[in-house]
Amino acid sequence: MQLNKPLLGVNFFAGDVAGGIGPYLAIYLLSLQHWSPGTIGIALAAGSIATVVMQTPAGAIIDAVKWKRLLLIGCAAAIAASTIGILVFKDSFAVFSAQILIGSASAFLGPAIAAVTLGLVGRSMFTKQTSANQAWNHAGNMCAAILAAILALTWSPLGVFWLVAAMACGMIFCTTLINKADIDHELARGGVDETKAGGSKPEGILSLFEDRRLLVFAICIFLFHASNAAMLPLVSQKLSSSSDAEHGIAFTSACIVAAQLVMIGMAIFCGKKADVWGRKPLLLIAFLVLPVRGVLFSQFDNTYALVAIQALDGVANGIFAMVFLLILADITNGTGRFNFAQGVLAMLIGIGASLSNIVAEYIVEFTSYTVGFLSLAGTATLGLVLFFFFMEETLVRDQGGKAATAPAS
Repeated sequence: MQLNKPLLGVNFFAGDVAGGIGPYLAIYLLSLQHWSPGTIGIALAAGSIATVVMQTPAGAIIDAVKWKRLLLIGCAAAIAASTIGILVFKDSFAVFSAQILIGSASAFLGPAIAAVTLGLVGRSMFTKQTSANQAWNHAGNMCAAILAAILALTWSPLGVFWLVAAMACGMIFCTTLINKADIDHELARGGVDETKAGGSKPEGILSLFEDRRLLVFAICIFLFHASNAAMLPLVSQKLSSSSDAEHGIAFTSACIVAAQLVMIGMAIFCGKKADVWGRKPLLLIAFLVLPVRGVLFSQFDNTYALVAIQALDGVANGIFAMVFLLILADITNGTGRFNFAQGVLAMLIGIGASLSNIVAEYIVEFTSYTVGFLSLAGTATLGLVLFFFFMEETLVRDQGGKAATAPAS
C-alpha cells in the first residue's frame, strides 16, 4: 500500500500552523511591545489553557463526526485569522483573544490528522504513514523557520505572522485533495481491532481509565511537557535580550531549524524501529534527552552554543511526536476511543505546557535563566524515572516476534 500524498502535504503545512506563532510571540511581546516576562508567560499559557479546555471534547467530537476534513479546514482558517488579528489590533486584548482561539483550534488539529490517517490507511500502515507524516511535518516547520529568519532580516520581524497565515492556506488546499469517501470513520476512531474477529462497538469511556498503562503514560507525558514547553521560549528570550527583535527571530529560527532537521531523521528512524524495538526503548531516549538539554541551557550564554543545544530538542520531540500516537493506537485498539484518548492526554499535555510557561517565566523573573532551566531539568528527570520503572511495553507481537499490526511480508 502506498503512502497517502495529500496527507503528507497537510502535515507539511500543519507543522507551522498548529503552533501558531509559538516562540516568536515571546520575542514580539518582549522586544516590540515591552511586556514583562511574567506577563508573557501568562500570554503563552493562554493558548495552552484554551487547548486544555477544548482537548477532551475535541477528541470526542472527532470520534463522532464524519466531517473531519471540514474541521481541519475551519481550524486552519481560525489560526490564520487570529495570527493576523494580533498585528491588526496590537493591544493585549487582541493577543489574549488570539491565543485562546489558536489554542482552541489547535486542540482539533492533531487528533483530526491522526484520525484521518488511521481512517485512510488502517493499522497495518499506520506506523509507516505516521512516520512519513511526521517527517513532512518537521520539514514544513524547518522551511517555515528559514523563511521566518529571511523575512525578519530582510523585511520585518512581523513577517512571521503573515507566514503562518500563508502556511494555513497551504494546509487548507492540501486538505481539499483528500477524498472524504476514502476515510473509514469506524477505523478512524480505533473501533476496529484488525488482529481480532468480532464487532466494533465502542467501549465505555470509563473503561479506558481501567487500563494501568494509560494512567502511567498520562502522568509521564504530563511531566515531559511540563519540562519541555518552556525551554524554547526561554532560549528565545535569552537570545533576544541582548539583541533586537530581528536578530532574536533569526536566532530563534536557527534553533527551530536545528531541531526540526534532527526531528526528520528521528521520525524516519522511529518508523523503521518502532515495530522492531518496541515503543518503550524509543521514548526512553526522548526522556533522557530532556534533563541533559535543560542543564546545558543553564550553563551556556553563547548564541551558537544555545542553537546547537536546541538540536537536542529534535531528538526528544521527534521521537515523542511519533511514538505518542503509536502507544495510544496500541492501548485503544478495538475500543473505538482512539481520538477521545488523544483528547484526554492532549489536555494533560496542555496543562503541563501551561504550567511550564507560567512557572518558568516567573522563576526567571525573580531569579535567573539558569535557575529556570535547572527547574525544568529536574521535572524532566522525575518523568524519566517514572517512565522507566512503571510504563509497560504496548507493542503486541505475534508468535514469530513481529508486530501484530505490521503488514505481512
